Amino acid sequence: MATIKITQVRSRIGSSKRQKRTLDALGLRKINSTVEMESTPQIIGMVKKVRHLVNIEETK
Repeated sequence: MATIKITQVRSRIGSSKRQKRTLDALGLRKINSTVEMESTPQIIGMVKKVRHLVNIEETK
């Protein structure tokens, strides 16, 4: 599978509790923190819920 790089670019302040927990589950705690994860349907769904707070890049 492909790998995606997820970077938090906006603050979690003002976000709903659900969105904050989604960021925590992705491993994003601070602005400009980056994680690399497998591109699975579960991860893609989580990213879609917080797409206004993160940037996504596809890597191989």
